Amino acid sequence: MAFGVAALAATTGGVLSPPAAAESETPSGQVEFPTRCLPPQEAALAPADGPTTARITVDDPAPEVGDTVTVTYQVTRTPAVNPIAGALPADVLTPTGRILLGGAQSGEVTVVGAKRNDPVQAGAGLPAVTMTGTFTVTAPGGITLAPGGYTLHTGHLLDLDTVCAATGGAPVSARLTANPPPVTAGGTPARANLRSVALGTAYGKPGAEVEVTGAGFVPGAAVTVAGRSGAAETADRVAATADGRGEVRARLPVTDRATTAVVAYEGTRWSAREGAGPAAYTVLAPAPPRAAVQEVTALVVDPDALSLTQTGASITLGPHPYGAGGAAPGRIGTVTVKDARGGTRGWSLIGRVTALTGSGGAVVPGASLSWTPTCTAAPGSASRCAAGSAGAVGPEGAVLASVPDAASVGGTFTIDAAVTLTLPPYTPPGAYRAVLTLTLS
Repeated sequence: MAFGVAALAATTGGVLSPPAAAESETPSGQVEFPTRCLPPQEAALAPADGPTTARITVDDPAPEVGDTVTVTYQVTRTPAVNPIAGALPADVLTPTGRILLGGAQSGEVTVVGAKRNDPVQAGAGLPAVTMTGTFTVTAPGGITLAPGGYTLHTGHLLDLDTVCAATGGAPVSARLTANPPPVTAGGTPARANLRSVALGTAYGKPGAEVEVTGAGFVPGAAVTVAGRSGAAETADRVAATADGRGEVRARLPVTDRATTAVVAYEGTRWSAREGAGPAAYTVLAPAPPRAAVQEVTALVVDPDALSLTQTGASITLGPHPYGAGGAAPGRIGTVTVKDARGGTRGWSLIGRVTALTGSGGAVVPGASLSWTPTCTAAPGSASRCAAGSAGAVGPEGAVLASVPDAASVGGTFTIDAAVTLTLPPYTPPGAYRAVLTLTLS
């Protein structure tokens, strides 16, 4: 038997302070800054304080106004640790973050990384991650880039977010110099594409809505907001209208799992000169359901004449929220007892359950499991069936059903039981396993 405690903490990283002075910047762009990482509430871990080592790079250090610049944010060391009690498998960690712009252009750049990691042992630090994103250059001059907060999402057993933020501001890691747009043959500046798009969040589950904010569009223009995968658009799409200041606000439902970015544009299709984005986005595959599988062992006495069968090989108890005590309901697989022995001897069906053990050594006593049995004799049976008393099962055992000795005994009997696992508050989250043994004699 396994019991799953399911919970999801939705947390978002706060906006960091503006980039600090460049004295901490190294020629390679690698910087180090003090960080506090808040583990998910379900992990019951203390905040992790320590240095983050990071580096930001750009694909074009001298773009023109209106150009799209691709930025890469590498975190090579983080104080964040594995948030689950057991080992974290490979390729279940999705990083997202923010890069802070300063100087000639302010704002934030959303960056997202691929779900790629080596296995992480229980209690060990989370690995290095790499995230990328883009932004449109909107003003000439020097622009600084500093690392902002980042979130490390793990999707194993539970969807959990570890949120990390600089505690004293992060130093500048990269710089670029934006040039004015080129001039036309007549000597006037060419019109630069100053359209931009920003996302309220960098990731979400399939079907989640992402808040999209755009700027720099033609006032009153019809704008298409769409998902994008590489150079092609995905099925995600919504229409919007730019207001009198050329700003756009829309909520885009992202249902296509191929979507890796969001763009916005006027006209029939996106282009680098007439559109905004792409802004990085990732669709998270939900953590696999933590079906708590109950292993049931049935012992049969005198199988030729007295037999026991059971539907299904497992029992799933309902999930229970972390922190709250209470009951997790379920039901055993229906048991059928056939008695073709003849004679006067009755039978009894006894259940015993072991303690439920979870990851990290957590234990829920078997006596926490109780049941309410029912037993029905099929038409034509020579005996009546008595259901066991409602109450705890436990390792000592309890009667599920019985037929007393009588002058004539035999027939077919159907036995069911609703089960309830009573949990104390703040039972450690995870999947719990026990064995329920039914003995017919």
